[in-house]
Amino acid sequence: MTEERLQQTELQSAARQHDHLVNREMILAKAKELADILGSSEEVQVFRKAEEKIQDHQRIQQLIATMKKKQKEIVAFESLKNQKMIAKIEAELQELQEELDGIPIVTEFQQSQVEINELLQMVIMAIRDTVAEKVNVEEGKSTSSSNCSD
Repeated sequence: MTEERLQQTELQSAARQHDHLVNREMILAKAKELADILGSSEEVQVFRKAEEKIQDHQRIQQLIATMKKKQKEIVAFESLKNQKMIAKIEAELQELQEELDGIPIVTEFQQSQVEINELLQMVIMAIRDTVAEKVNVEEGKSTSSSNCSD
């Protein structure tokens, strides 16, 4: 009889694990669905258009390439402990950054990144708040009045 009870318990445990996996798969499917919705949002469309313009903008690409080169030069001079050259290159890098920041499409691109981040934060907060209504997330306790020892 105890062997039969043990098998029954194992079957119940396996069924609970299966339900858990189905729920997890459902959650991930909904997350992917939400990602698709976010991907077609106005904020993401603006970001993609700005990103395309930046990729096609010759001067922006030149500035980015030059800035990367200057950053590598700084690293090299840091290893040589040549503070004078580091300061000179940092000043050049600052000028390049200011020119880059002065290009309107760069500002538009940066603003679109901010707007996407704000949208993602709103989604995260909505999920967190909704889950918090159901479960006391901080303490890991259910907000329902049921007791596991029942």
